[in-house]
Amino acid sequence: MSTVVRLPDHIDTLLLDLDGTLLDLAFDTYFWLEVVPGYYGAARGMSAQDALEKEIHPRLRAAEGTLSWYCLEHWSRMLELDLSAIKSEHDDRIAWLPGARDFLHRQRAAGRRLVLATNSHPETLRIKDQKVGIRPFLDAMYSSHQFGAPKEHAEFWIRFRAAEPYDPERAAFIDDNPRVLAAARASGIACVIAVTNPDSSRPPREPPPGYMHVSAVADIT
Repeated sequence: MSTVVRLPDHIDTLLLDLDGTLLDLAFDTYFWLEVVPGYYGAARGMSAQDALEKEIHPRLRAAEGTLSWYCLEHWSRMLELDLSAIKSEHDDRIAWLPGARDFLHRQRAAGRRLVLATNSHPETLRIKDQKVGIRPFLDAMYSSHQFGAPKEHAEFWIRFRAAEPYDPERAAFIDDNPRVLAAARASGIACVIAVTNPDSSRPPREPPPGYMHVSAVADIT
């Protein structure tokens, strides 16, 4: 049975992750673990599996938690592929998570400000917005690339709050990444909520200890 979380009445701003919170992370899993290795391997006479295991996975692991890990331009250079074009060609799996749009409608009707705070590269955000129409649901959209630091780092939260001056005592932050959730809490945000089923192609995750959690934003009232 899903856990339901009720937002405190005093919360007036929702800070929202994108991939794995509003959109299904299954697209990103498919893109990075199947599509990209296929293109990379074909260009070098390798199988997609060898490309993934010997070339792509080690590089991804080395960059995890940094801004480069999320940077489409970085990986286009590193892998010598036009990842923007490839992502656009394979955009059919970009999709909202179940109930996400209804959740946004409910929260806007309740008078809350809805702010996207994503690690997605601006070009990735553009492609996804073009495909499923993210912007109309939100009051503001920010990529961590605007601030020179990913959400895992304290610098992001300092710079983000300067651009979007929310009151951390009256804000809630929702994300599926435990390291990001920890950074948001350390920045002073009072209400931090984990999403445990961000990827429809994979089993649900164990909730991170010490956090409120829901299977999906649809379970937040």
